[in-house]
Amino acid sequence: MSRRNELDAIVVGAGAVGGAMALALARDGFDVALVEAREPQPWRIDDDVDLRVIALAPDARALLDDLGVWTSIAERRVGPYRHMRVWDALAPGELAFDSAERGEAALGWIVENRLVQHVLWQAIGAEPVARIVCPSEVTAIEQAHGAVTATLDDGTRLRAKLLIAAEGSESSVRSMLGIAFEGRDYAQRAIVAHVVTERPHEGTAWQRFQPGGPLAFLPLADGRSSIVWTLPDAAAARILALDDDAFRAELGCAFDFRLGAITATSARATFPLRMRLASNYVSGRCVLAGDAAHVVHPLAGQGMNLGLRDVACLRRVVGDARRRGGDPGSTHVLRRYERERRSENTLAAHALNGIERAFFTDSALVGFIRGIGLSGTNRIAPIRRLLGDTAAGRR
Repeated sequence: MSRRNELDAIVVGAGAVGGAMALALARDGFDVALVEAREPQPWRIDDDVDLRVIALAPDARALLDDLGVWTSIAERRVGPYRHMRVWDALAPGELAFDSAERGEAALGWIVENRLVQHVLWQAIGAEPVARIVCPSEVTAIEQAHGAVTATLDDGTRLRAKLLIAAEGSESSVRSMLGIAFEGRDYAQRAIVAHVVTERPHEGTAWQRFQPGGPLAFLPLADGRSSIVWTLPDAAAARILALDDDAFRAELGCAFDFRLGAITATSARATFPLRMRLASNYVSGRCVLAGDAAHVVHPLAGQGMNLGLRDVACLRRVVGDARRRGGDPGSTHVLRRYERERRSENTLAAHALNGIERAFFTDSALVGFIRGIGLSGTNRIAPIRRLLGDTAAGRR
């Protein structure tokens, strides 16, 4: 085995979480190999806005800034939101957040997933201690003698102190490790599109709870809104089959015409909604991060933020071990990461699951109670701040 194949860490998966993890370790002086099956699609300014967008929380933005990539992302195409409005279709009552109350420039930022991935990929390629192995897939994993060895599909063998699986919910590495990944299917689909509205989006993230699921309007940098419309499977199929005029009419009605009529729409896409949680995050010198470890309901836009919090935590844990002269890939070090992140991710997944259950009803009585709850929470500043801090990753 060549010296070049002797590494500190192997990261599998070059999505936003895997890319951030590889870059973080490289910036901290670790010799890293990033293994990816397909080179990410390049981002171009002339392309339309990616249908998959991320609502970045302040702590996630801070991580990207610390990695030296936020400026490259922000100068291209980012939609900050300074306000958030949440209300219920079945009852009066509204929950409102404002960045000015918190003394901050924004509550969050709407960013294209492809843009984040593109900028991270370029940054990793410029790191002297990082190696990109693409196109390639891990076909076998061996753990012995203080190291983990990954065999790639071309026969190459990479040996490292640590392997991080961050290749998404269908993680093949997780399967090789025999880690269970269980949860529930919501029998719902999310419809995504970009729309033009009669009135400006006001730099506001809007969310309306309906019996079939939440509808979110997220502000894009170009003045449009990105929608995430959660519906039961049958209803989603019907909506997808509508022509553009009928789709705009139904969407406007579902949104209570908060921004006036929907005047134009992009193509639509859809994906199924699931909750999935790994039974554990660590197997020997291998560890899970991002969607390989947890998939949550998208109603609060927390999926990517949770994944980037995994990155920040694992970076800190292995960095602390190395500074103390310890082994960053030892099981007892990785268990520190698992204890911290599995607890928060499981709590978030079940909290979102509980919210989904509470709002997935057409009961007028339940809707009335929810409306009282939203109004009451909005009037109690400490609770509102607590919710805001939690979403921002400060708790």
